[in-house]
Amino acid sequence: MTETTDLTEIKAAARKAAFARRKEAFDTRLPGAAGRLSEVLAGHRGVPLSGYMPIRTEIDPLPAMAEAAAYGSVGVPVIQGAGLPLRFSHWTPEGALKDGPFGAKVPQVDDYFDPEILIVPLVAFDGQGGRLGYGGGFYDRTLEGLRAKRPTLAIGFAFDAQEARALPLEPTDQPLDMVITESRVLCF
Repeated sequence: MTETTDLTEIKAAARKAAFARRKEAFDTRLPGAAGRLSEVLAGHRGVPLSGYMPIRTEIDPLPAMAEAAAYGSVGVPVIQGAGLPLRFSHWTPEGALKDGPFGAKVPQVDDYFDPEILIVPLVAFDGQGGRLGYGGGFYDRTLEGLRAKRPTLAIGFAFDAQEARALPLEPTDQPLDMVITESRVLCF
């Protein structure tokens, strides 16, 4: 077995365990996470940001996104294709949506912009700002490109139960600047 194969298998096992923790947290979720996210975003009023349309058992950022939309541009990610970075299309709470890849809704009309803050979904996070995503590398490629242009704040949004002691990370994995959960805000 090669080192890459070993890491792929280790990441797959870490994702499986994290998905189980996330589902349990989703099924028993407590209120407060969206309010905590709104509080953090209030310190960045008017800064272009992107959230995401929650799928499956992801924690829901939509209330905080709707509040932020009253003050500036808010977008959602649109997958362009395998191996490509994400693009972000303007979103409003009342805007028309269509089905996008992986079951996430996207705006009916593409209106792309570059956000300076990304609210990032995840499968697991660690206490150093490490993030385990779904494995497609979309956010890693996207953050690398945005950060090459200007400072870009990556905020992981997750349940407390999604924290892992250690994650199998690679040099290409982009770190989070912050994680917001239903009980706390972690800054890295």
